[in-house]
Amino acid sequence: MKLDLLNTMSREAFMEALGAIFEHSPWVAELAWENKPFRSIEQLHESMVNAAYTAGEERVLVLIREHPDLATRISIGEYSTKEQQGAGLSQLTPEEFEQFAAMNRQYTEKFGFPFILAVRGKSKADIKEAMAARIGNSLQEELEEAKWQIARITFLRLNDLIEE
Repeated sequence: MKLDLLNTMSREAFMEALGAIFEHSPWVAELAWENKPFRSIEQLHESMVNAAYTAGEERVLVLIREHPDLATRISIGEYSTKEQQGAGLSQLTPEEFEQFAAMNRQYTEKFGFPFILAVRGKSKADIKEAMAARIGNSLQEELEEAKWQIARITFLRLNDLIEE
């Protein structure tokens, strides 16, 4: 999709095109639409990130909690499915699946939201290592890290979807 086309879209069409970029949060695209026209993917992304993270603490927490656990077997969004498959998380052995499930539970129990990591280009071992390292962080550190990771994930998604 061309950036010029996005700039001409109605609010509804824009939300349809970009509503899934931020996991189950089409409201981010709706708020960003108000800042059209966008001169670059980077400017569009910045507008979406600003919309997401200035929407209030509760809404940010809801956005973070919309992300699926890594290596989950429940139905997840199309973008997350592709990203997790690319990292090998859809081909886990039963033992690996149990390890990831246990780490996900431990992380969620401690922080109140799922572990979020931009998994593109990472291996199962990289992901496990990141989970093990970040469980020792404070809640504030992990909130900031989750927001940074979501920004990274959404930038990659926009770059896959849009041509300038």
